[in-house]
Amino acid sequence: MPQSLEVVLATHNAHKVAEFQQILGAEFPGITVLPYDGPEPVEDGTSFDENAFIKARAAASHTGRIALADDSGIAVDVMGGSPGIFSARWAGPGRGAEANLELLLAQLGDIRDPHRTAHFHCTIALVVPDASGGEPHEFAAVGAWPGRIATERAGVNGFGYDPIFLPDGFDVSAAELAPDVKNAHSHRARAFRALLPELERVARFG
Repeated sequence: MPQSLEVVLATHNAHKVAEFQQILGAEFPGITVLPYDGPEPVEDGTSFDENAFIKARAAASHTGRIALADDSGIAVDVMGGSPGIFSARWAGPGRGAEANLELLLAQLGDIRDPHRTAHFHCTIALVVPDASGGEPHEFAAVGAWPGRIATERAGVNGFGYDPIFLPDGFDVSAAELAPDVKNAHSHRARAFRALLPELERVARFG
């Protein structure tokens, strides 16, 4: 593998850039995750996979670099998998993460603990531009982090729905886990582990 490799992460979210750098850096010390400063595409896909590729293709096209993009969200079983792809705007456009979290808690207010099962889902899309101008190489990996929704928020680490998500195997919320623990177990970490063989191939052969 080359001593260094730069990839663009198709997001303007600094939290995600830092999280991906931690996860990638643990496996590939020479990899640098670069933030994306280009225009945001319209995420009009109907699945996590479609939206991840929309973002990765836009970043690869704009920068000419290898691009990664993730589309992730929380899926609550009793709600038929919602919020799902609408997780980031569940409370409405521009309302923000706090409003999303509070709305989900309110919607599950009368649901007993055995029926509060949920999971975080992540699709990571990889797009590698073709140097000769041909079709880019594309690959997707998926990770899921099972757990349940708490009845109240706890913890200050993480972001999004982390304060109300209780991962299987832990008695605290995702927002109460140390960053290195979360990054070893999260949906993004699981998706990245599934992506590793392909990323290794790209790093070796371009």
